[in-house]
Amino acid sequence: MNDFPQVIVFDAFGTLVKIGESRSPYRKLMKWLKDNGRKPGTKDANIIMSNAVDIEQLTKLFGKVIPAPLLNEINDDLQFEVNTIELYEDTVHTLRSLKNLGFKIALCSNLAMPYGERLKTLLPNLFDVVILSYEVGAIKPEHHIYEVIREQLACQMPDMLFIGDNPLLDVEVPITLGMSARLIERNKMQNLREVLSDLLPND
Repeated sequence: MNDFPQVIVFDAFGTLVKIGESRSPYRKLMKWLKDNGRKPGTKDANIIMSNAVDIEQLTKLFGKVIPAPLLNEINDDLQFEVNTIELYEDTVHTLRSLKNLGFKIALCSNLAMPYGERLKTLLPNLFDVVILSYEVGAIKPEHHIYEVIREQLACQMPDMLFIGDNPLLDVEVPITLGMSARLIERNKMQNLREVLSDLLPND
């Protein structure tokens, strides 16, 4: 494990940003698909988050045509939920501090396209690399999505420290690939400074 990484890689939701009020639009879609004869599959989450598609296009990928009233309802729920996404209070200050210290910073997130497009408008322009699952066609824990970060930054896995809220996707898998990794537990009021205390100055 590298005690002094060159690159800090962040997950998005539950790490840098949060959803203020969830309406679970994709769950509603998947329930409708199941009720209309489509058997749920183990790759459903992969399909949702690794394709740059809207709700109507996604439904067609699943082999169905969604009725207009339901499409409008789900899109309304999705837009409402997306509009409640906000940064954690410590996000911008922490990212800026890391940049000022000379670290490269990257974003690596599993998410459906509407969430990613909103994310791009919220996050400060401080990232050296932004890797979103629907743009690279792969999701964590698939090794390819982590490899894309390494390739784009021309670094080695031990040079990278992964920070996220998922013990498997953001900690266990990165460690097996040779990175270092740390878990952040926002639900326990933990903040980024606590997770990165050894890398950040006391300010």
